[in-house]
Formats: sequence, C-alpha cells, structure tokens
Amino acid sequence: MSESNLTKRDFNQIFWRSLALQGCFNYERMQAIGYCYAMIPALKKLYPTEEGMTEALKRHVGFFNTSPQFVTFILGAAIAMEEQCANDENANVESVNSIKAALMGPLAGIGDAFFWGTFRIIGAGIGADMALKGSILGPIIFILIYNIPHFILRYQGLHIGYNSGLQFIQTAYQEGTFERVTAAAKIVGASVVGAMISTMVRLATTWEPNFGGAIVNVQATVFDSIMPKLLPLALTFGIYALVKKGFKTTPIMLCMILCGIFGVYIGIL
Repeated sequence: MSESNLTKRDFNQIFWRSLALQGCFNYERMQAIGYCYAMIPALKKLYPTEEGMTEALKRHVGFFNTSPQFVTFILGAAIAMEEQCANDENANVESVNSIKAALMGPLAGIGDAFFWGTFRIIGAGIGADMALKGSILGPIIFILIYNIPHFILRYQGLHIGYNSGLQFIQTAYQEGTFERVTAAAKIVGASVVGAMISTMVRLATTWEPNFGGAIVNVQATVFDSIMPKLLPLALTFGIYALVKKGFKTTPIMLCMILCGIFGVYIGIL
C-alpha cells in the first residue's frame, strides 16, 4: 500500500502540464499522451515502485478526448480514484478508466458551448471592433476575455474534481445545472453573433441608376427601406449556407475578395 502525500506543488505541476493536453494529439488516441503527461506528478507519488508506475501509465495512455478547458475536472477525479487504488489492494483499477470515459463526452459538449460558442465569439467581436478602430488593445482584449475564465476554470476544476469527483458532476446533471448553463451559453453566443452581423459585416451598394432623369440611390430607397443591414444579413446567411454544403472557408474568402474588387470596379460597391 502507498499513502498519499500529494502536495500543492504536485497539483500546480498537474495544472501547468494540463496545458500541453493536445501537444501530441493524434487520430488514434487523440489527447491520450498529453493526458498521461499531466498525470505523471501524481502517479509518481502514488506508485513509488516501477511495476505500479508502469501499470498506472498504461491505464492513462488509452483513448481520451474532451474539451481542453474542462480536462482538469477529469484529472482531479482520476487522481482521487488512483489514490484510492494505491491505498486499497482490493480497489477496482478499471473504475479509473470508467470515470474518464463517463466524463469526457459530456464535459466536451459543455466546454465547446462555453468557450468555442460563447467566450471566443464575444472576445473576437469586441477585440475585432477595437482593432478596426486602430486600437492595439483589440487582440489583447480578445486573449483576456477568452483566457481569464479558461484559466480560472482549469485551476479550480482540478481541485473540484479531486475533492468532489464524480459526485459533483452527477449532482449537477441530476439538477439540470449543466443543461441550463449550456442553453444560456448558446443563447448568449447567438445574440453576440447577431450583434456582430449588424455592426461588423459591412456591405452596401453605391449603385445609383438614372430612371428618366431621376437618380435613385438603391441602397437607401430599396434595401434600407426593406430592412436596415439587409445586405450584410444576406451575405452572412449566404456564406453560412455555403459552409453547410461543405465549401471550404479559404475559397469562400478569396471569392469574396474578388467579388469586392469587381464590384468596386464596375461601380456597384
């Protein structure tokens, strides 16, 4: 048996190592190598013998894939389970991988909704708007908005996972906390995208045809009279439809640039 002597320094090492989760990402085991790398400081303390350490490392190089921002919840729970296995010869070591498999899918969905669908969009919207106005703070604000909640969650998640483990996750699911928070994050993300369309997507026509001696401003008299920002909205939905059909973003961007140049050349943009 081995008594746990994990220290704050060990947990700090695990926290920093978790940032390398995708350092050896591959299509066979996804994030397994990075996950195992993060577990090593704890495993060294829990399994001082070469045999015990070897078996523990083998357990943590199996398939693993989750949202990087939430990985420390799983690391903390796995460390607590490994600690139990190290101190109890009759403990079921297979339960460690069972916990990982049970948590990585649900937490991946929550992490993607929060960080890819909310914080990234909010940060990009605010940062891009400031950058377009010539402020050097634009990219800095983007990095801060995305990473401040990321680092807080990653650090606290390790301790919550270790102290509460699966019980915390189960309670949150039973009470519907994750579903409500995920739904709220999606709503916020969609709202921010809608605001970005009206404020950051810029498309207007300068075409002013002459009808019987009367010059008509098509933008003002046609498009703006139907709905302000109609052209930016139509452009956004058009690009979205192309992406959904499988078109790559790079050709779409090149096509937009060429269409913009041609439109200015013939005098309609």
